[in-house]
Amino acid sequence: MTIYGGSGFLGRYIARRLAQQGWRIRVACRRPEEALFVRTYGVVGQVEPIFCNIRDDDSVRAAMLGANAVVNCVGVLAENGRNTFKAVQEDGPERIARIAAAEGVARMVHVSAIGADADSPSAYARTKAAGEAGVLRHMPQAVILRPSILFGAEDAFFNRFASMAQISPVIPVVGADTRFQPVHVDNVAQAAALAIEGKAAPGVYELGGPDVHTFRELISQMLQMIRRRRLVLSLPFGVGRLMAAVGGMVQALSLGLVRAPITADQVANLQRDNVVSPGAKGFADLGVSPIAMEAVLPDYLWRFRPSGQYLAIKESAQHLRKH
Repeated sequence: MTIYGGSGFLGRYIARRLAQQGWRIRVACRRPEEALFVRTYGVVGQVEPIFCNIRDDDSVRAAMLGANAVVNCVGVLAENGRNTFKAVQEDGPERIARIAAAEGVARMVHVSAIGADADSPSAYARTKAAGEAGVLRHMPQAVILRPSILFGAEDAFFNRFASMAQISPVIPVVGADTRFQPVHVDNVAQAAALAIEGKAAPGVYELGGPDVHTFRELISQMLQMIRRRRLVLSLPFGVGRLMAAVGGMVQALSLGLVRAPITADQVANLQRDNVVSPGAKGFADLGVSPIAMEAVLPDYLWRFRPSGQYLAIKESAQHLRKH
């Protein structure tokens, strides 16, 4: 089988689960030399990283040759050069599905996102919806997964803000009241593996964790776990758009060396809640019980605490009775 984007945050968890189930896997990615770690997920030769450019038919076809199942979890949060939202999230998934249909691939899993909407003001959300439509045109029996924000040891959300809290007394937040339903990355990987094994009915599944929190609440909980007091500053969307405009100019002038902290499209996306829709198929339909983030965050956020792994010992020592 082939996993497009299999060396990314979610992709590596899917690859690990499927390798444990005995699948031989090609991990299709842009930089296979940086994805050699996936080989350790199975026995020698079971999991191999290979080069693939999902903007090119021949490259996608070569990565898929002989596969009887494919997973696509390629996506971008911000456009960069030729990797535009349209190229990666609209054209890419349709290309993979079209070639999969032509090659007689039996099963396809496509990872989209909660909030995918053809009428959204966000290009990210619109191209996610267009990508889903493209997949279903060619592979109508595909399983489409729409996770909310992912958390896990390598995530780009909690790690980013925890790192910021180490050096900044203020954590600025655009869309502080926007609601999210954080989901553990391995729960989504479990859903993908069930679909590949034929244990999930075709269709769209919205995947969220057991709890819903506002953006502000998520940052506050993260700060509690890393034992740091910081001011969580709620910024209006207008200020967010101004930050995006200035950041975009700085990024352009620096030729991409300085990345904008937020983009205009991300501001637009933050204006809508990122939670499971009422009546949508989800984890319950797959027989999966999602894990709460409180059970996982301490396992990898401890390194952002003032004394790292020794803080718990220090806190315990404070309660010892002096003799």
